[in-house]
Amino acid sequence: MAELSAGVSSPRASAVSAAAAAAAAAAAGPAVLSSPRAAPRAAQQFHHRRSPYRAYLLALWLAGFALVFLWQNTSAGRLRLHTRPPTPTPRRAPSAAADAMGQWVASPPEYDLREFGGVGDGRTLNTAAFEAAVAAIAERGGGRLTVPAGRWLTAPFNLTSHMTLFLASGAEILGIQDERYWPLMSPLPSYGYGREHKGPRYGSLIHGQDLKDVIITGHNGTINGQGQSWWIKFRKKLLNHTRGPLVQLMRSSNILISNITLRDSPFWTLHVYDCKNVTISETTVLAPVVGAPNTDGINPDSCTDVMIENCYISVGDDGIAIKSGWDQYGIAYGRPSTNITIRRVTIRSMVSAGVSIGSEMSGGVSNVLVENVHIWSSRRGVRIKTAPGRGAYVNNIAYRNITLENVRVGIVIKTDYNEHPDEAFDPKAVPIVGNISYTSIHGQRVRVPVRIQGSAEIPVRNVTFHDMSVGLLDKKYHVFQCSFVQGQVIGYVFPVPCKNLDLYNERRELVKESTLQNISDIDYSF
Repeated sequence: MAELSAGVSSPRASAVSAAAAAAAAAAAGPAVLSSPRAAPRAAQQFHHRRSPYRAYLLALWLAGFALVFLWQNTSAGRLRLHTRPPTPTPRRAPSAAADAMGQWVASPPEYDLREFGGVGDGRTLNTAAFEAAVAAIAERGGGRLTVPAGRWLTAPFNLTSHMTLFLASGAEILGIQDERYWPLMSPLPSYGYGREHKGPRYGSLIHGQDLKDVIITGHNGTINGQGQSWWIKFRKKLLNHTRGPLVQLMRSSNILISNITLRDSPFWTLHVYDCKNVTISETTVLAPVVGAPNTDGINPDSCTDVMIENCYISVGDDGIAIKSGWDQYGIAYGRPSTNITIRRVTIRSMVSAGVSIGSEMSGGVSNVLVENVHIWSSRRGVRIKTAPGRGAYVNNIAYRNITLENVRVGIVIKTDYNEHPDEAFDPKAVPIVGNISYTSIHGQRVRVPVRIQGSAEIPVRNVTFHDMSVGLLDKKYHVFQCSFVQGQVIGYVFPVPCKNLDLYNERRELVKESTLQNISDIDYSF
């Protein structure tokens, strides 16, 4: 075993031995040359023998090689040799060849609208400049378009994939008010025909469909639809097609909208349709609270994985409305809205509701969380609206930490919102409504805190109230109204809940079971 151990050496030991042998040979060289007898022979063989300094260099080189070999085989050496350099900023759309070779693609281009002839005087039409900039970004596989300070009048234009539209401080995109510049589009398939008129509908001011990785952001620049002329023509019945939204993205994914102001849309303000992975943050949405019909703030429609947070909304219709298609057309399209979170939002809606689900919900709506929302000076707080003919379901909806201030009706569920696209809807297609919770609901100056109107054909099931205290505007009215509702109240709830609901204490122990789920005390007289 000793002989075997001695005969087998590690690479590290071999390198050390080689270095030691080289050093010994170098040291022996001068001793031979110093012998007087060897001098003649050394002289004769001078051109065959290396000089002493070359031997020293060879020895030093071999010793250095051995040290590098040893250092590389230590853990510290391996770490340093194989640690990657700092990762550069990821680039968009690397080619397959560049990916295989581990190369980085050049930075996405950044353009200024003025490079394409844009003039921000509020009078010059900049549609061609926007279109040319978007085309340049599309050709490069992505990029950023900066809209600098100024007022940039334009007709509708389309975005492209892997694009950032950046509105600088003081930048305002203005929609042209002449509807002849607005293109007509096919009706949305889940709505059957244009929402207001049969046939084509107007497109949106800023539009995109079948896109990926779209960002609309900035330093609180503004997109202004200049909707006043549209609202007047709508009321006077002078339009032949459904009005267009301000911003509409369809069948797209990975969308971020942040740090901008959207205002005065002709119709719905921000409409994301059949989209996935949508974030809307730090966004202000404005329209007159009266006289601006159907100017919903944010409408996720047949969308999945949506986050709406840290927004301020004051508009002429629903602040946020979750939708998924209309009657038989929505049932056939079959795209639900699901996994939606709304949080830290302040909303004012004097005409409609702060947060609505429906009434167009025929693809289904589920897994919605609404929390830390303040609704003030509004007609309704949070509302679910549906009707026979809608089909589908509204399921697993949670409202938490909702503050209601000067609101006419705080919590609403309405199951007879009978507005239909045409007479071909199926009245037997009734929705299923249930698994809805209201937790930590507080407020002041609310006329009717709760009005849940189920029906014999559309009962509301498994509704929960927990920790609710709402100050009343007038205590002489019955203000907790129910019809065809089954559910429970946990702990203290004010005002006194309706008799349809079971009562539980804070330990969730049954105190009183209701046998009156189907009674009705809905009162619209106040």
